[in-house]
Formats: sequence, structure tokens, C-alpha cells
Amino acid sequence: MKTVKDYIRTIPDFPHAGIMFRDVTTLFADPRGFRMAVDQLLHPYAGADIDVVVGLEARGFILGGAIAHQLGRGFVPIRKAGKLPGAVIDQPYQLEYGEAVMEMHDDAISAGQRVLVVDDLLATGGTAEAGIRLIERLGGAVVGCAFVIDLPELGGRTRLEALGMEVHALCAFEGA
Repeated sequence: MKTVKDYIRTIPDFPHAGIMFRDVTTLFADPRGFRMAVDQLLHPYAGADIDVVVGLEARGFILGGAIAHQLGRGFVPIRKAGKLPGAVIDQPYQLEYGEAVMEMHDDAISAGQRVLVVDDLLATGGTAEAGIRLIERLGGAVVGCAFVIDLPELGGRTRLEALGMEVHALCAFEGA
């Protein structure tokens, strides 16, 4: 029987030499693989008190939208700077090669809402931490962070757990 990890393609030396890119588009393209991933991501949160699902740009939109639909909850995107049309709040964060900024509409989360954060990959945790900071600035409470892939050597899980976050990942790959 195939696992979620079996559907993920590895592309060597993308986007830079020495990087083993974990490509989830092959997972998304397979109906069984995609359903398996969505079901396994939402399983720990089925029946949990969640008001809204947040997806981190960009593959988190695909997963987060599907999970929100299955849970019967709303979906909120957190995007790279300059992509949202309304009034936003922003959060800078560090990348391996510089700095970036994530944004969220300033009315996307209400104080007290319980939020599930979803993305495809947890590497250093910088993007997820920026998303968590945005949610918390609007008064939301993050109840969990769900990822398809964890890259443990890059320390993202440890970083998020140090913030008090519950982290759920479907599979892990060694190396960067």
C-alpha cells in the first residue's frame, strides 16, 4: 500500500545545486494521493474546535482549501507581500538567502478565533512562524500546524514547538 511519501517526487539540484527539491505536485496530481494527504492532514483535527483554516502561500492554499472544505470551515490565505488587494498587516521573516514579507488581510481573523495553519513543507519554519505571528497579532489562537513534509535537519519543527505549537507532519525527508 502506498504512503503519502511514495507520491512525492524528488528533483535533485533545484532550485540550486545540492538541494533535493521535494515536489508535491505529483502528490496533488494523483487523486488517491491527494485524498490521502488531505484526509491524513485533517484527521488529528476532526472534531476539534477550529474556526478557520489558514494556508501559507502557495501550496498551502491547495491543501488548506481542501481541509477547510472537509471541516466545513472558512479559509484564509497568507500571501507574499503585494498580492492581497485590501488593507493588510505584514510580517517580515528570514529566508536562507535573505528576507521576505508575508501579509494577511487585517480583518481576516477575529479575536478569539481558533486557527489551523497548513502548508506543504516545513523546513526552517520561518514562513510558518511569520504566519503564526500574523494570526496572533489579530487575536487568533493557533491550535495546530499541519504539513505534508518535514525536513527535520532544518529545524522547523523544533522552532515551532518552541513557540508552543502542535506540529503534525505526514512524512519526513532527510537532508535539505
